[in-house]
Amino acid sequence: MQKKVLIINGLPRTLVVDPESSLASVLREQLLLTGCKVGCNQGQCGTCSIIMDGKVVRSCIVKMKRVADEAKITTIEGIGTPENLHPLQVAWMAYGCAQCGFCSPGFILSSKVLLDTNPNPTREEIRDWFQKNRNACRCTGYKPIVDAVMAAAKVIRGEIRKEDLLYTPVGNKIYGTTYHRPSALQKVTGTWDYGADMALQMPPGTLRLALVQAEVSHANILGIDTAEAETMPGVYKIVTHKDVKGKNRITGLITFPTNKGDGWDRPILCDEKVFQFGDAIAIVCADTEEHARAAAKKVKVDLEVLPAYMSAPAAMAPDALEIHPGTPNVYFEQGIVKGEDTKPIMDKDGIVTVEVDTYSSRQPHLPLEPDCGSAYFDEEGRLTIHSKSIGLHLHHAMIVAGIGVEPEKCRIVQNPTGGTFGYKFSPTIEALLGVACMATGKPVTLNFNMFQNITYTGKRSPGFVKCKLGADKTGKLLAMETDWAIDHGPYSEFGDLLTLRQAQFTGAGYDIPNIRGKGRTVCTNHAWGSAFRGYGSPQAFLASEIAMDELAEKLGMDPLELRFKNIYRPGSTTPTGQVPEVFCLEEMLNKLRPLWQEAKKRCQELSTPEKKRGVGLSLGIYGCGLDGPDGSEAWAELTKEGVTIGNSWQDHGQGADMGTLAISHETLRPLGIRPEQIKLIMNDTAYTPNSGPSGGSRSNVMTGNAVRVACEMLLNAMRKADGTYRTYDEMVAEKLPLHYDGKWTASMCTDCDPVTGQGKPFAIYMYELFMPEVEVDMKNGKAKVVKLTTVADVGTITNKTVCDGQIYGGLAQGIGLALTEDFEDLKKHTSLVACGLPFIYDIPDDMEIIYHITPREHGPHGAAGVGEAPLTAAHPAILNAIYNACGVRIYAIPALPEKIKAGLDALAKKK
Repeated sequence: MQKKVLIINGLPRTLVVDPESSLASVLREQLLLTGCKVGCNQGQCGTCSIIMDGKVVRSCIVKMKRVADEAKITTIEGIGTPENLHPLQVAWMAYGCAQCGFCSPGFILSSKVLLDTNPNPTREEIRDWFQKNRNACRCTGYKPIVDAVMAAAKVIRGEIRKEDLLYTPVGNKIYGTTYHRPSALQKVTGTWDYGADMALQMPPGTLRLALVQAEVSHANILGIDTAEAETMPGVYKIVTHKDVKGKNRITGLITFPTNKGDGWDRPILCDEKVFQFGDAIAIVCADTEEHARAAAKKVKVDLEVLPAYMSAPAAMAPDALEIHPGTPNVYFEQGIVKGEDTKPIMDKDGIVTVEVDTYSSRQPHLPLEPDCGSAYFDEEGRLTIHSKSIGLHLHHAMIVAGIGVEPEKCRIVQNPTGGTFGYKFSPTIEALLGVACMATGKPVTLNFNMFQNITYTGKRSPGFVKCKLGADKTGKLLAMETDWAIDHGPYSEFGDLLTLRQAQFTGAGYDIPNIRGKGRTVCTNHAWGSAFRGYGSPQAFLASEIAMDELAEKLGMDPLELRFKNIYRPGSTTPTGQVPEVFCLEEMLNKLRPLWQEAKKRCQELSTPEKKRGVGLSLGIYGCGLDGPDGSEAWAELTKEGVTIGNSWQDHGQGADMGTLAISHETLRPLGIRPEQIKLIMNDTAYTPNSGPSGGSRSNVMTGNAVRVACEMLLNAMRKADGTYRTYDEMVAEKLPLHYDGKWTASMCTDCDPVTGQGKPFAIYMYELFMPEVEVDMKNGKAKVVKLTTVADVGTITNKTVCDGQIYGGLAQGIGLALTEDFEDLKKHTSLVACGLPFIYDIPDDMEIIYHITPREHGPHGAAGVGEAPLTAAHPAILNAIYNACGVRIYAIPALPEKIKAGLDALAKKK
């Protein structure tokens, strides 16, 4: 041990430290300065950035033996208070930079050092700074962060007041404005306690957990030997499948009658088999995390290694073993049948056809906060699980039978959450926490490291999609044929729904009268498939939007004009036969057309023999909902201070708090209520109703409508005969109810048929056009998006800043999907950098959002959702731009430099 005196946030602190400990761990664990966040713990993401002796330091990789005595250290807790914020903190709130907020403290501190040395930076200097200091963000797309630093610099230079940065309601209206989200203040001050922060605040006697995980992808388990591990220091208990009181399975809640599995295929703790790398086999419960991890290494697992089927084609081979004995590896099939038989149409004289065969990769979610959670028995004896869940009531239904607890005795609470982008639609650690808590009778915590988070949690399911289009010589689409396979990993949860998405979205946006196709869900031994923003649409649009470009080339038509000729117009129907709820694409393309012409000209002028530029185009669509009559619940209650709103609109950065506040405030405006008089109670199954999971861009529509309905019921009860409203005291005096439950269901929707795919799955769709400009380095094949223009119609805008942030962030993830991101190689793709996480240099600062606003009849105050839309189809547009730039057509993403270079070399040989 070593005694050190450090100047922490201006005050001397005497510490006794382990010289080998990291500065981050000392700040967090000894001083409880949890505003310093630890993400990757490898110095790759910058969430742990602090200021030491005037320099930005990634504290997770600085050992205490390297920290000088009396070093001056500033953490987020030391640069401002809620009553007196630093200009950067105010700017972060104003520009919506604190989405999930996990990276915000590190970015703000890094920015402070920049502005201390350069109070008048250019945008490029700010970008250079963040690239050099490895400050990464997965939510914002970086542009709002640069905007915020530029604004804070103006304050520091005395050009504006920091108070002027935040929007002040005009006419008591916040709906559709840039009003800051309620959680922003805590996020920018480092007081928003995420799961790992809460773990440090648990009471004495809390057990810390570590997993014993499979290091192979497929095996029979012959035995588990815990004897040596049980003797390790600090070990309280080692939990195996024998300690699980329930079925030891997580149910996938299979609802499709044609699914050949029963949904009970995922073990909580593996008992008979290992199905994928990282599967949990045992849980070590100890006094410290270090002791638990050390003991986990001593658990011996005797395995009979089996052939591992790491892709859908491998698992579909005739000689492949059934991964789940008794259930075929191809366990679900979905058809699409619309109009007449397509083969005679395709074979007619004069029909122009193209056919593409595409592969959409196993995209990793790469949140900067690893998975984390805790569990304990509460004051009512309920097993209470805190996690990053974005489907509290859904996960409750998926785990209670498996862990062996009565439903009413299980409570799930969402932690403040550092991004999930959909992976937490699946339970990850909820059942493990529950099992350990029940087996020990003690409170427990479990924190993944980044390696575990990347290798064990679900990924976007790869899609193998073939698409054939047929059109007449004028370019009018007449027919489409599709064939697809979804590699969903070993666990079936939501795999059938994902396969249905290909039927719903391949070719979506265009009036295609005749469609035939068939797809299948395939069980493999690679990472299990979980929801990822855009769920199902990236696989579909990769095929149909490349096919549209190839058809345009074959017809000699401009790609925009071919699309314009075939988009939805009155009389059109979607691939599922549904009439679109609005017809907005014609006006959207008209807005884009002059910009398209300018971009084509600009790319030609800026191309050089060394670096060629091209522009691409695509169209993306997504439905807001979970198919059929999806619905949600919320409540509103009048109090002496104002109104309290309760819902389970889980927030993982997308702005559930702002959505709830904006929609409730807009509905309650007749009362004259101010935003600060509305209290939010969210995401605890003990108090909040079943609002459904936060995925599929459903929440703003479904839960937003439920909030609206609850508020309208309250308003109706308060309304007097003369049109004025009762006060709280008058309501109590008249013994009128103060609490109102709001429910809303998309009753106009129907499920899609498993044979034909026909149905009315969504009440509301989102529409977006993508136009990236890409530069290709002809020497090494590296492609870079230099400008990205998008036209989006997401209904009325609930909050402008939140909406902008969702689109910028989605576009950035679309660039990553197209060019860098992958989780394929279990030996290589094990860190943020190796998985291709985009840093600020990888994302253009020149991104323009053009809104086309068409109010939706069934949306709350006319709104649709937004989160999925920007990640539907940016990637095929980028691939189309690469082709436009250099003539290389890429069909399998990511379009890594070596793929493009191989294409360039092949073209050169042909010459």
